[in-house]
Amino acid sequence: MPTVKLTKRSVDGLLPPAKGQAVLWDTEVRGFGARILPSGTKTFILQYRNPEGIQRRINIGRYGILTVDQARDQAKLHLASVIQGEDPADENRRARKGMTVAEMCDWYLIEARAGNILGRLNRPIKASSLDMDESRIKTHIIPLLGKRVVAQLSIADVEQMQSDVKNGKTAKARTGGRGGKATGGAGVASRCLGTIQAIIGHAKHKGLLANHPTQGAKKLASKKRTRRLSVAEIEMLGKAIAYAEQNHENPVALGVLQTLLLTGYRREEAQAMQSAWVNATGGFVSFPDTKGGAQVRAIGPAALKVIQSQAEIVGNPHVFPSEAGSGPYTAVSSCLDRVCKLAGISGVTPHTLRHTFGSIAGELGFSELTIRAMLGHASQNVTQDYIHIDEALKLAVQRTSDEIARLLEVGAARLQTMQQAA
Repeated sequence: MPTVKLTKRSVDGLLPPAKGQAVLWDTEVRGFGARILPSGTKTFILQYRNPEGIQRRINIGRYGILTVDQARDQAKLHLASVIQGEDPADENRRARKGMTVAEMCDWYLIEARAGNILGRLNRPIKASSLDMDESRIKTHIIPLLGKRVVAQLSIADVEQMQSDVKNGKTAKARTGGRGGKATGGAGVASRCLGTIQAIIGHAKHKGLLANHPTQGAKKLASKKRTRRLSVAEIEMLGKAIAYAEQNHENPVALGVLQTLLLTGYRREEAQAMQSAWVNATGGFVSFPDTKGGAQVRAIGPAALKVIQSQAEIVGNPHVFPSEAGSGPYTAVSSCLDRVCKLAGISGVTPHTLRHTFGSIAGELGFSELTIRAMLGHASQNVTQDYIHIDEALKLAVQRTSDEIARLLEVGAARLQTMQQAA
């Protein structure tokens, strides 16, 4: 780790890492440093060994709230207390018993983004999940519970928060360039309760709380998404896609849309797919990370044809590249809305396309276990590493993909017939 005498200039110049954390250590006070996370958040820290010889690290405070000199002075005071036989980390833990919800949420986001809190499958929580957590925290949880002391919360308190979110008490216009309003509703309310319960659970696990004060709070039942496209709607979508192609719709967006239809992949999986992950000969895509971890997923010839038809951009590794920079295209939902409007169908999301793929597979006679493997569900009992040699699974994916491609072609042919007759 780099060392330099910490000054305002050196801390201002500290650049965020792509992942994890970066620390600039001070040469004047040993163990004193400035830490920066990928989000750009800068925090003064102190690393030391307590009287028992155990290495500890504590947060002194946020840069901007504290100056470098103020933080260095606090670091010296902490180190002086260590010499006297005390442990500042234990003092912090005792103080945190009186943490407010806002303070605990702040602690959670800093620690989780540094990779210090484990989520599903005992892995660090993904940045995309933390972004959603942060949005719920800022939009709903802090406005309703932020000033409350966590240890004094009750089950009734968090369930009331859930009811308030459901009833739109925290509805407001979105910020950050996004349109519309954050309106709340039952689904968001349930996820907010899940988020605050998880944060409190992590705090208890890390020793910040002796007990989980709201354990047992009941989440609103979520409404299962069952919307799928009928055969007629798939044909209508095929007609609309063909029309959109003729009328200068973004070909990359249409490529992602067709891939979702023909694979059942999640929106994020299709959009972020990289060319190096695709093995056309083996008929699979090796995803280094998905909702269920690293997976090898079968893919049929119809979807591979769409992927292989995409134009490459030098320096961009993605199958569906953004026009600017080296990132992936990320606006397939908007394209789907436009195409559905052309088709005259409503209530369709990227998840609808995924559910449609599974439903078509079911109609073709494939078992629930096979369909779960096709969709990459984490709880499946099929070993992901063997998908590329499991010919039965590859055949199931190909037959399902071919059937959806056939229905899309029926719709496209109808457009051609109409245009020839005109």
